[in-house]
This record gives sequence, structure tokens and C-alpha cells, in this order.
Amino acid sequence: MEVPILKQGDYLIATIQAALTDADLLKLHYALVEKVGKQRSKGVIIDVTALDVLDSFATRTLRSLAHMVRLRGATTVICGIQPEVAFTMVQLGLTLEGISTALDLEEGLALLMLSKRREV
Repeated sequence: MEVPILKQGDYLIATIQAALTDADLLKLHYALVEKVGKQRSKGVIIDVTALDVLDSFATRTLRSLAHMVRLRGATTVICGIQPEVAFTMVQLGLTLEGISTALDLEEGLALLMLSKRREV
């Protein structure tokens, strides 16, 4: 399943609408890292609101993606982590250390705008 990546001003927004296979996650990973450079994006939002599970591979892939995006000069915010998902991630010791998170897309955009203002 292909994840749509939308451009909103200086930002890219990827909304994951259903559970992804490992191959789909890797496609998203490489597509976002490439688009950050092509679009000269300042930030990336990954919306996981529709997901009721984030396994260890998905968590590692999102963490890796955020670090690569940072090396490309942009900031990543992951938004929409459901309470059950957060609970399970903590129980399993899965972290998104060093990555900004937000409750929803609106808050994610606000975080990116705030970080952009701090850099100026």
C-alpha cells in the first residue's frame, strides 16, 4: 500500500492510513528522505492516527527515518500515536527517543512552525 505524501508549504505530510508491510514501510522511508531534498522541505509530519499497532520494526524504521531526515536538514514530527499503541510501546521498551511527537496533525504543524522560528 502506497502512503500519500503531501506538500504543505515547507513541510511534507505522510498519513499512514492502514497497517503497512515491512516493504511498504521501507518504501515510505526512502521516498520521504528523497523528497526532503527534492522539495527542500524544512519538516516532515508522519501521521499514524489510523494505526492500532506499531511493532518493533515500524518503530525502528520511523526512528531511522527521523534521523535521516534530520541529516538532510529537516525536522520530523510523528503525530497521532493512539493511547493503546503508546502503552504497548512502553511495555515493550520501544522508544522514539529524540523525535518530536504530537497529539494530532494540527499540533504537529504548530511544532514544526515553532522549530522553524527558533532557527531563524
